Amino acid sequence: MKSPKFKLFLSTVFLFGIVFSSNAQKNYTLDAKTNFSVSGTSTMHDWEMKSDSKTGTANFTIADSKLISINSIDITLPAETIKSEKTSMDKVAYKTLKTDKFKNIKYVLKSAEKVNETTWELTGTYTIAGVSKVLKTQVKATVTKDAVSLQGSNKITFTDFGMKSPTALLGTIKTGENLTIKFNLNFN
Repeated sequence: MKSPKFKLFLSTVFLFGIVFSSNAQKNYTLDAKTNFSVSGTSTMHDWEMKSDSKTGTANFTIADSKLISINSIDITLPAETIKSEKTSMDKVAYKTLKTDKFKNIKYVLKSAEKVNETTWELTGTYTIAGVSKVLKTQVKATVTKDAVSLQGSNKITFTDFGMKSPTALLGTIKTGENLTIKFNLNFN
């Protein structure tokens, strides 16, 4: 026959296990390891612009070190933090992004669907140059002890967001219409 103390001990262990194996919904913020880039082509050369300045929050549900649900993501990227290796190119980019009127690029998650253990399809609203568009984005998710990382990319065009492909040197250098946005979001 088991003593009452032993039964109490087993009950405590059982409840302790339930509490720690249950889902943990938690708010996260972007950390310093997060980076964004946009790349494209021109009649002169391929180009890339990068930014590591951003603010953002997310809410994830994690259980047993696995991502169970992506409940929210809200990211703001100051448009003029996107930089190339040439200031002249940056000025053209800021004019194209209409940064005099629209200071930020934003992303807000609408829904998230799990594809498999590490892949999710996110549906969210991108707002670039004052134009909002809902796009689907496939991301790879990685969960560590204190962080969630989402990596992915989107192909867009200038016209998707009401912008004209930039030109330089009186139109002799033309930028291609297609752009690729790449991101590595690290939340902790």
